[in-house]
Parts: sequence; C-alpha cells; structure tokens
Amino acid sequence: MKQMKFGLIGAASALAVATVAHAADPDVLVFDWAGWEIPGLSASYTEKHGQAPTYAFFADDDEAFQKISSGFKADVVHPCSQMVPKYREAGLIEPWDTSRIPEFANLAPRMLASKDFVDDEGVWFIPTDYAFTAVAYNTDTVPVEDVASLKVFLDPKYAGRISLPDNTDDVWALALLATGVTDWTTVTDEQFTAAADWLRQVHPNVRVYWSDPSELTQLMASGEVQIAWSWNDAVALMRAEGFPVGFQRTPTEGVSTWFCGLVNVKDGPGNEDKLYDFVNSFISQDSAQVMLDNFGYASANDAGMAKLPAEALVAADVSPIDGTLLAQTPLPGDLRERMLEEFELIKSGF
Repeated sequence: MKQMKFGLIGAASALAVATVAHAADPDVLVFDWAGWEIPGLSASYTEKHGQAPTYAFFADDDEAFQKISSGFKADVVHPCSQMVPKYREAGLIEPWDTSRIPEFANLAPRMLASKDFVDDEGVWFIPTDYAFTAVAYNTDTVPVEDVASLKVFLDPKYAGRISLPDNTDDVWALALLATGVTDWTTVTDEQFTAAADWLRQVHPNVRVYWSDPSELTQLMASGEVQIAWSWNDAVALMRAEGFPVGFQRTPTEGVSTWFCGLVNVKDGPGNEDKLYDFVNSFISQDSAQVMLDNFGYASANDAGMAKLPAEALVAADVSPIDGTLLAQTPLPGDLRERMLEEFELIKSGF
C-alpha cells in the first residue's frame, strides 16, 4: 500500500510520472507501487550487477492485477496479501524456490500462515512489509478525544473535512470495524449490509477519496482535510515536513493492519537468477531500516526488525498496539468482488 516519501511541493509532478517505467537493468522488470524503487531496497542487486532493475508502477492492487491479467509482462509484482488468491486463481503466478532465498527462514511465520500463500505446490507469496491503516488527524484543529472513536467520520462537525482512501480493502476494513466486525473472512450478508449502510452515511462527509499518500498529505497540509483514514507513510511524510499530525491507532472500535509481498509472475520475461538476486536484496535484514526510514513501515524480516530500536518503532507507529485489529488477510473472491462493486456505487452516490 504503499507509496514513496514525496516532498509536498513535488508530489503533483511525481504523480504525473507514477506509471512510467524507470529503466535500468532490462533483465528484471519489477511492477511495484510508485516510490518503491528506492536504492536501499535493491542495494545488493545493484552492487552485484552494476545497476538497479527496471521498474514499472501502479497506483493500487486492482490496477496492478488488471494490467498483469491483460498481458503486461513483468517478472515480479508487489501486491498486498488479500490479492494473492486472485493471482493464483487466474493462473498468473508460480511458486518461489525458497532454497534460493536465504532470508526466507527469517520471515514472520504469521504472514505465511495461509494455504493461499503456502500449500503442497509450494510458496506463492514472499511477505515483505506491513503497517496499519488508522486515523490521521490535524493535532492543531482536532481534539484527541474526537478521534477516540471511528464515529468521528460521521460527525457533522467535520462534514467536508474528512478523506477516505479510494481503496476497496481499506475502506471496507474501516466500515466493518465501525460496525463491530473484526474478522472480514466470515462476513455475513447482514454484516455486509450494515457496513455498506455506514459507508453511505459517511459519504456526504467525504471531501475526497484519496488515491495515494502524496495526495492526502497535500489535502491535509492545505487545511482542506482535518481527519483521514490513512496508511503510515502519509503520516511519516507529513511529520517529516513538520506538519502537526497525529495517528490514532487505538480508537474504540479498532484499526486495520495489512501486509504486502512479492509474487512470481508465470513466464516472466527476465533473467531468473537476477530475479532471485532482487528478492534477496528486497527482503534483506538491512531492508528493515530502509522501509522504516522511507515509508514508516515495518519489514516482514523478523531478524531485521530485531535490530531496530524499540523507540524508533514507537515513533513510526509500527510498534505493537494494545487494541482491536482487523487483519487484511485473503478474502473469498466473490466477497471481494462484491465489496469492489458496492464501493463503486457508494462513491457514485448510490
């Protein structure tokens, strides 16, 4: 989910080229979120091969899937976990050879505990990063008690001053939490309807559905938006710019946590040896510091995370929390499609 550390002034121009391939080594094409081409994540690859791999970029998971399923040729994609079943069902990916990934043993077991990721056929998903979706707010204008509950998104006081992500998974995580659901893999029709009704109530309060963190930082920095449902990276960016932003991760109803990783595109056009060199660079123990510094995210490499000071994790809001979490784990395909379709209707005012 997530995005790069743009400066506020340069964000708009950076977005304009977000889908343009960044050409380097033609032997590996990485299809990734804009901004993940930072040198630190491909450091050992670049040291070995003299240049970074080539990158192409997407804005959200659904866009990435549609492009790959339409024939776009890449070697590796960086989706979030809930998308893995779609790639598998569509026959777009193949298992990884973990014998070629030394740090695989240090990846968090909790992020591999699904038959969608690991089964008798092999390992389909290499977890890389994780963080939270929670309540970002302007600490100069929004009292902390106002964000103690997700009801703040319904508060008429903030009508036209809130922003939600234009992202199916995150917006439904919010709506389900707000209506008392903490496990989205077992949602009933009644729970789905209640969450959809909640989103429809919130819709008139939404100034804009933000499409990426750089857009959200501009909205909040301008004062247009006071409260948002946000990823860690937008908050990290605003703090780096000196903006007074808080990140409420313990509202009464809870917040969401997610994790993303790498999938191996079937019949990728590149060099397989170099592909594994890229993977090993991306999930190295050193990547934990790189992800924290650039995105405010945590690494799935537990050994790398163990090297980071606890206070740094607290400062970046990726430390463990004592509160309710809805984990964005893989969803049944029909449920996610239903969510996608219903969200489009809600955004259109229906």
